[in-house]
This record gives sequence, C-alpha cells and structure tokens, in this order.
Amino acid sequence: MRYRQIGASALKVSEISLGSWLTYGVGVERARSIACVRRALDLGINLIDTANVYGKGAAESLLGEVLAGVPRDSYLLATKLFAPMSATDRGLSRVQVFKQLDASLKRLRTDYVDLYQCHRYDTETPLEETMTALSDVVKEGKVRYIGFSEWSPQNIADSLAVEDVERFVSSQPQYSLLWRRPEEKIIPLCKANGISQIVWSPLAQGVLSGKYLPEAPMPPNTRAVSAEMNGFISNWMRPEILRAVQQLKPLAREAGITMSQFALAWVLRESNVASAIVGASRLEQLDENAASSGLNVDPALFARAEVALAAVAQPVRAAS
Repeated sequence: MRYRQIGASALKVSEISLGSWLTYGVGVERARSIACVRRALDLGINLIDTANVYGKGAAESLLGEVLAGVPRDSYLLATKLFAPMSATDRGLSRVQVFKQLDASLKRLRTDYVDLYQCHRYDTETPLEETMTALSDVVKEGKVRYIGFSEWSPQNIADSLAVEDVERFVSSQPQYSLLWRRPEEKIIPLCKANGISQIVWSPLAQGVLSGKYLPEAPMPPNTRAVSAEMNGFISNWMRPEILRAVQQLKPLAREAGITMSQFALAWVLRESNVASAIVGASRLEQLDENAASSGLNVDPALFARAEVALAAVAQPVRAAS
C-alpha cells in the first residue's frame, strides 16, 4: 500500500480507503462487516470513512465496536455531519456541529476524529458560523482537520474568504471514469489551495468492475440485487452504460490487471486525489482493490478508456 498526503495537513493516507456507506451496520451482515474492517487494516488501509447518517448511527457504532482495542494512532477516522438525524437535527449550525460531533465520538468510541467533514453545504446557516464552530472543535482537540463533500466551486471559494478560521484540507466528491465533473473546476481550485480529493464511488457502485452485463440477469449476492444497497446503483445500470463499460475489458487485460484495479488506478493517476474510497462486502473485494495502489498503467490505455466511455460519462448525480 502506498500513501499520500492529504492537502495542507500532516495526514498520510492510504491510496485506497474503506467506506461504510450502505454497507456496515446497514446492508452487510455483522460478522462480514467486522471481517472486512479488520482485513482492510491488515492490508495497510489506514483511512476509514463514515458519516453520522449512515444507518442513522449504525455504521459509526459498528466501527466503534470493531476498532475498540486497535491502537488509535494506527488508523485515520473520518466522519461527517449535515443530513437529518431527526426531525430537528440537521445542517451545519454551531449547535449541530457540537451536538453531532459528540454523538459521533460516542458511537465511534474515540476522543477525536482525524477528519470531520461537512457532508453537503448548508444554505440555511451562515458560512462564518459553520467555519467558526469547526475551528472551535479543532481547538478543543476533538477534530484534527476538517473537510467537505460535494461543495460547489463557489462554496469552496467562499470558505477560503472567511478569515481567522481553520482551513479545509479535503474534498470528497464523486469521481470515476463515469463521473468526471470534478476535473473542470473542483480539482484545479482545490489543488491551488492545499485541498486534496478523497473520492467516493470510484467504481460507480461496482459497475466499473464489469460484473454487470447488458441485457443479462443481475449476478447474485451483488449490490444491484440487495434491497439495502441498490438504491443508487440504478443511475449506472442503463444498457448503454453497461455496454460501454464492457469495452474496458481488453484494456484491463492488456494492462494485466482486473477492471476494478484499472478503474481505481485511473482515479489515482490524478495527483490531487489522496485516496479512493471503496466499499466492500467480501474479503476478496478488499484484496483486489487494495492491490490497485501503486499500479503503473500505460497512460495510453487510460486515454482509450476515456474515449470508450465519453458518450455515457457523467449521468444524473447520485448522492452519498
């Protein structure tokens, strides 16, 4: 496993990180969830990403259980706030920053998180209030660094203009061969301001693994057939997308790697990407994905892949 620095921080993060959206505490049974987290650590994955809203606290609670007893300085823990946790608890107000952080820390069984992220932008709370609250929890030692997910270029620029507050070091956008929108504005802006990308859905919910064939039944025991986990994959299951993805198979074969590894290596070719978040329900998935770190793939193969997918890339935005 290779490691990269997260923005203007002291954090060194594994190129592949482990996510818990739709999986741990939700769609993957407990024993397998625990086994996957432990395998990730064994593979050198040191960033575990979660959010308070994943399973309404269930993901954080399971991670807190699994990580109890693991030396705290051996891994990085990232969580988020914004989405509704109750009829009245949502957003990025000062009250919510303190309330949701304390609740997350309790579920995670830790005194601090390495990265606290704004899950979305809050149009109902003054940005200065949010930035000041985030700065205060850093000063208190409950948070080491702060980040955001799916903020617009204007949101980011506005945060940079707020004076005397902590600076964001990470951005968590959707990014893959099928969703390249961050390349236009987000990545250049972040690169110029000490902010790295920690990207979600780099395999487009598993579609870029090539396991879903056009006009064919869905493979059993996959995300597409799981009632708990298939709510967002439909964005990628259109026949024209599945047909285009199949064109990547000979390219991955020529590179001597799997399609998942090819897609992850493509994401990691971007120097502003610090890590690609993968979800895993089976140990072999983690083994395969972790092996994509450090791969040296001919850029010409990546260029051919981009051409093959050009007509179907960037469909309707999903949500993490």
